[in-house]
Order: sequence, then structure tokens, then C-alpha cells
Amino acid sequence: MKFTVQREALLKTLTLVTGVVERRQTMPILANVLLDVDGDKLSMTGTDTEIEISGHLFLAEAAESPGSITVPAKKLLDICKSLPEGSMIRFVLNDNQKMQVNAGRSRFSLTTLPANEFPNVEEGQSQASFSVLQGQLKRLIDRTAFAMAQQDVRFYLNGMLWEVTNQRLRVVSTDGHRLAMCDLVSDAIHSDNKQNIIVPRKGIHELARSLTQDEEPIRISIGDNHLTAKTDDFTFITKLIDGKFPDYERVLPSAGSKIIIGSRMGLREAFNRASILSNEKYRGVKLELASGSLTIRANNPEQEEAEDSVEVDYQGDALEIGFNVSYLIDVTNVLTDDMIKISLSDGNSSALIEEATDSDSIYVVMPMRL
Repeated sequence: MKFTVQREALLKTLTLVTGVVERRQTMPILANVLLDVDGDKLSMTGTDTEIEISGHLFLAEAAESPGSITVPAKKLLDICKSLPEGSMIRFVLNDNQKMQVNAGRSRFSLTTLPANEFPNVEEGQSQASFSVLQGQLKRLIDRTAFAMAQQDVRFYLNGMLWEVTNQRLRVVSTDGHRLAMCDLVSDAIHSDNKQNIIVPRKGIHELARSLTQDEEPIRISIGDNHLTAKTDDFTFITKLIDGKFPDYERVLPSAGSKIIIGSRMGLREAFNRASILSNEKYRGVKLELASGSLTIRANNPEQEEAEDSVEVDYQGDALEIGFNVSYLIDVTNVLTDDMIKISLSDGNSSALIEEATDSDSIYVVMPMRL
């Protein structure tokens, strides 16, 4: 096995695939990346047995000798990062199965493990498939991923619901205290039957990290147990969470009678300022609504207090309600319109937050008692 590759091309693809590799492994080979070279094409694959990412790149010239082998992922990545820009890196697998990595005056020798021991994540049968732009898919993930649970005993919350119907892909995340939902409507999305799958948290983050070409298409295939995403540059496969996602439509509050419209940046900055003196554990703030203004109050066990007021478009009765300020900040961080709309029914109701005009995203934040 002999081939030469340009450092920057190798580093880009290697960085992509090593993201899935866990630092602590039960199987030594899972710390390795699979190198497969054939002609002028080099494929690299990383896996943790739940998620698999394969990156593909073309060599400047055909390999002198094709083959497959696995080498330590983190060490190879660190070697590539340490080499000068523009380096040409030569790989040679010698007779004692050590991988020689040479660039300029630098020489490295890496241990290897056989390619036939490298585990593969099976794709399985596809139930639905469609293509969207990478930028469209990344927008869906960016707008909702923050609301996923993390290591919750309700394992089905540790991921993101993808709901596929004809001409619509809806993604939903919730941790039981807040909910984020975003829709993509496109003629390119087809499904004979409604498909509901739960993509695990790590899979969502690795897929989002891979979406770097906004205007390039990505092909999505959904099976019984797997989701596959393919582009010209990489193939991503993840196992799905086997569980039933909560009926999210039941927690979407009906349109509240108390409507607040305000500057997203103004509200975000006020929430951030008030959060400084909020209780570090519970992060609670009190919102006090009056005609034309919203006052945010926070305090902590050290008897410190913060108060901030923002001008808003609100004409209803006075109202007090408490929220976790971190949840409000998260929503204002992912929205992009200048103005946002907050709908409430009373002092005990969940807040429905969306952009003031033509929003494809909806956020629900449950209140807290203060």
C-alpha cells in the first residue's frame, strides 16, 4: 500500500471522520481510522459502532499500490496538523505492517490493525429518501439542536425527531422543559407514508459538523433502524433511537391572548444582563409585563438583584411570570429576525416564541415558580 496525498486535502477529510471516534474505547480498533485507497481515490472511515462517517478525496495521481488498513486516528490527525502547509504526505505500508508516514524531513511510523477487523454500520433497507441542500438541513439542526436532552433517563429525548411527510421535513427537540420545532417545506421531499425517526444527539452534532457546503445537495435515506446521508465528499450513517417520541403537538400552547412583540437583540441583551445575578442552579428570572414595557428581575441566594427594562409592543393587562433565563437566551440566539413574538395566556402558561413574521420555527418554554 503506497500513495501520496496533499496535506490540506487529507486534513480536511481526516478531521471530518475522526470526530466520531471516541477517546475511550472498549475495542482497540475503534480508536483507528480505516484507510482504503484504490486508483486515485482515498476513502477514510471512522466509527463508534453507532455512527459511521466515510470521507472521500481524490489523489493528485493514482496510488502506486492499492490496499486497506487501519491506523490510530488521533495520532494521524495530530501528525497532519503538525506538518507545514502545502506538504505532500507519503504513506507506505511496510512488510511488518507498520505505516510509514513521510513528509519532507519528517518521518513517522504508526502501528496498524487489519482492515477486515474494522466494524461496519449496516445501512439496511431504505423506507424513504430525498435530497435537500446542505444549508437547508443545517438550518433545521441549528435552530433546534439546543433543546435536545442530554443523558436523560427518558432515552427517546436524547435525540431529535425527524418527521417526514410529502413536501415537508419537520424536526423537533425537547428536554421536557422546552421544545424547539422547525419546518422545511420543499417539493423535493417525498414519502409515501409519514416517517417518524429519532436521530441520536451525537449523530445530530456529527452530521451538522459535516454540512459545510450550503449550496450543495445531500441525499437522505431513512430505514427502519438507520439514517444515511450522502454527498460527493462523505457518507454518514447513524443508528436510530428505538423509542416513541412524545406527542409534541399536545404541548404546543394555543394562541395566547397576551402578545408581546419586541427587538430580538434588545431582549437577548436584557436577558443576558439579568442572568448575571440569577441563581446559578435554577437560573430563574421574573418577567413583569405592563403596557409598552417588559421588566426582567433576577436575584440569588447572596441577596444580589438585577433589574432591566425593555420597550415592547404590548397592550394587555399587567402580568408576572417566571422562566429559566438560559432557555430564553437560547431561543434568542438561534432566531435571526429583528423582531420576535412571545405569546402567553396567563401567569402559569408556557410561552410560545417565534419570529414576528413568517416564522418556520416555533419554541415553547415552560414557566417556573419563583
